Amino acid sequence: MAMSKHLYQHLETLWQYMQMGHQLTSADVIFVPGSNDTRVAEVAAALYHKGLAPLIVFSGGHGRFTDGIFEHSEAVTFAQVAKDCGVPSDALLLEPRSTNSGENVQFTYELLKKKGIEVRKVILVQKPYMERRAYATFMKQWPGEIESLQVTSTGDNFFDYLTEDLTLDFVLGALIGDFERIQHYPEKGYQIEQPIPPEVEAAYQALKPLAA
Repeated sequence: MAMSKHLYQHLETLWQYMQMGHQLTSADVIFVPGSNDTRVAEVAAALYHKGLAPLIVFSGGHGRFTDGIFEHSEAVTFAQVAKDCGVPSDALLLEPRSTNSGENVQFTYELLKKKGIEVRKVILVQKPYMERRAYATFMKQWPGEIESLQVTSTGDNFFDYLTEDLTLDFVLGALIGDFERIQHYPEKGYQIEQPIPPEVEAAYQALKPLAA
């Protein structure tokens, strides 16, 4: 797909908006909703090795992008990546039933409560373009009290994030789709409201036809 400088600027605007820019501090748990990008598990493992939290929770069954692709659930697949990165098994907790973002949050809360693990501070790791959606979903769907939620990702720019499987067309479509969820999911009760600056809305309007 050829992209003009003008469209590229819009792309960068929307891409940056979807990331939270949080500066990470220590937490009780690293929470990782599953997806089709195992690099997210590598980021979680790196944060664990930095000592930012003593426990990683991987959450996810088979989603629409992993059903028939991953041999095992997203949680199990991500856990294996973390183990390959040197994270010990006793630092991992798996929630392999959830099939959407809301369930990721709700089922993980239930699992931690069942295990008697008190959580007040959370680091959530996601794909770059899903950071804001993950934040908005967690803040709406987490049943308990929370002192801090910090969201992070690989932090790549748009084009560095692309791979042979995660193509420009696929990621652009996912970016547009997640922004539309930021727009519309609060009224459905799935997420908290997020402010959308005019330049971000303009970027979305310019890019939307490319994802049709």
